[in-house]
Amino acid sequence: MAEETESLFDQVDEAAEAEALAEAEADIAAGRTISHERVVEWVRSWGTDHELPPPECDEA
Repeated sequence: MAEETESLFDQVDEAAEAEALAEAEADIAAGRTISHERVVEWVRSWGTDHELPPPECDEA
């Protein structure tokens, strides 16, 4: 049987994860978000003659 090896993704830094989650929640609460539709529009423009710049956050 093959021996399982630990992946980089198996290691969890609980403190870093909690900090990132708190930062994300603060951004959402402050209205610093980008709509899914704007991200899709941007990604779909990749590789075209009219590639769009990355969308900016909506500031509340």
